[in-house]
Amino acid sequence: MAGGAITPASLIGLISEINEVPVNFGVFKKDCADLARRVGLLTHLIEEIRDSSPPPPESDASSSLISYECDWWSDLVVGLQAAKRLLSSATSFQARESSDGAAKRILFQFQCVTWKLEKALGDLPYDRYDISDEVREQVELARLQLRRAMQRYGSLNSKKFSSALSEPMEKDASSNTKSKVIEKLESIPETVHSNIPLSDEKKFESPPPRKSSSVSLAFFLSKDADDERLEKVVTKNSDDSQKSDKLTIPEDFLCPISLELMKDPAIVSTGQTYERSYIQRWIDCGNLRCPKTQQKLKNFTLTPNYVLRSLISQWCTKHNIEQPGGYMNGRTQNPDGSFRDLSGGMSAIRALVRKLSSRSIEERRTAVSEIRSLSKTSTDNRILIAEAGAIPVLVKLLISEDTKTQENAVTCILNLSIYEHNKELIMLAGAVTSIVLVLRAGTMEARENAAATLFSLSLADENKIIIGASGAILALVDLLQYGSVRGKKDAATALFNLCIYQGNKGRAVRAGIVHPLVKMLTDSSSDRMADEALTILSVLASNQVAKTAILRAKAIPPLIDCLQKDQPRNRENAAAILLSLCKRDTEKLISIGRLGAVVPLMELSRDGTERAKRKANSLLELLRKSSRKLGSL
Repeated sequence: MAGGAITPASLIGLISEINEVPVNFGVFKKDCADLARRVGLLTHLIEEIRDSSPPPPESDASSSLISYECDWWSDLVVGLQAAKRLLSSATSFQARESSDGAAKRILFQFQCVTWKLEKALGDLPYDRYDISDEVREQVELARLQLRRAMQRYGSLNSKKFSSALSEPMEKDASSNTKSKVIEKLESIPETVHSNIPLSDEKKFESPPPRKSSSVSLAFFLSKDADDERLEKVVTKNSDDSQKSDKLTIPEDFLCPISLELMKDPAIVSTGQTYERSYIQRWIDCGNLRCPKTQQKLKNFTLTPNYVLRSLISQWCTKHNIEQPGGYMNGRTQNPDGSFRDLSGGMSAIRALVRKLSSRSIEERRTAVSEIRSLSKTSTDNRILIAEAGAIPVLVKLLISEDTKTQENAVTCILNLSIYEHNKELIMLAGAVTSIVLVLRAGTMEARENAAATLFSLSLADENKIIIGASGAILALVDLLQYGSVRGKKDAATALFNLCIYQGNKGRAVRAGIVHPLVKMLTDSSSDRMADEALTILSVLASNQVAKTAILRAKAIPPLIDCLQKDQPRNRENAAAILLSLCKRDTEKLISIGRLGAVVPLMELSRDGTERAKRKANSLLELLRKSSRKLGSL
């Protein structure tokens, strides 16, 4: 099946399994029953997708700007799989035997699953399938209920969250079921810790509490956060999927926070092991206690758990399951599973990083310039620069009054963000606010690179929400309108990626994105950006607020013009936008027919890509129905 390792038939089976989970007892019986009921509403949707002529979504390699069409399916699969795991955990939860930390983790997981499912349904491309009105209403009902549940759960640090955990609980039941593996691992933290270089300890010193609570639950959903990992989820063959579904992952290999297989296990001061990115984000949100034991963390050092990592790697190899790569302490993992030592150049890079904090403006400027050059040349350098602790210092330099230092600092962060693990470190350093300041008030080169950095960071789904809430969209729209040619293109790319997330579409409309996009459609200069404008409009058009704004901007005539005369990709996007704008609106359908849409649509249905043919055929069918309806009057 295209669009993921899970077929619609498999997903129907998964929903049936979820519905069979006994949910009418226990501390979380209302949460479990609500989640199971909402999942049950999706059965008919998956059945109609299974019975539709188009296959489930495929990744279109022809353009990175249209990869969003497969996101909803991947999100739905991940959300339903997580829902099943969560219901199993929540129904077996015993309040008297468990700590408030265990309850907090379960509520946190309800929050994550609810967000993931709502996001998937919000991005569902109805026009791709033959979905009946009745089923569409059921899906919208499920989505509405999920949104209300999100409001009820609130954010990680909200008062509602705290009040839900106010009842005292005694002991975490899971602490009584430690395996022999974990008992061995907990006896070695000090030994492993002694081998960690000082720079790594400093990197995870206690961070100051964040003033902003913008790091929300979505920040914790990193399973399929970036395009590369999403592509792996989407393209993995069904045989591997069935094999992994039958396997039971050892409990000790799962992160207690995410309930997912750990790729970079790290030990905290209490001796418990978590996935590094999840426990770091937990700490970054101001949580000062171990999630599992609720003991206060003596420090925030995260010690690599090499023993457990090796055991997980051996288990993955034995069962033919891909183990994600990573890096630790100057070593990076090769595709064959071996490690490459990168520590040779670390001393020189650490010396440069120290100079970034020099009192001499000239010395800082020289150091950041050299780091910019190094970060541009190789992945190994990006790994070493981050390992040396450069990212937090570079973030501070983003607000430097020296414009050259600021330009080089934002470009360094852009280069470092190319390496996937560095994206997390950049976000954890609180870089977004400072990047937005550069985007608003920096030199044109700095603004261009700030926009490109936001695009790079926004490749992770959870970062789209954080960046969208930071005020970046308004600054990007300004750059789109008044920037240099390169700046406009960087802004357009970042805006496209941010608007994949449903919640950012309204922000973009309020920031005034529609008018400059429609204006670009009629631009006849050599720097014409109709490609970018049509791609962004095709994403926005699924949002009702954006649809209204596009129609008010009188976009239909220039869209018809693009449909008639433009290059194939632009004609395809123009057809997709017109379909979103005119569907269920007989008056608009008659209007585009009179403006000359029929002939180019027929050509597109015959000669276009598979996506173009679907859009064109759907629009032609609607035009035929509207003509018959008009003729019967």
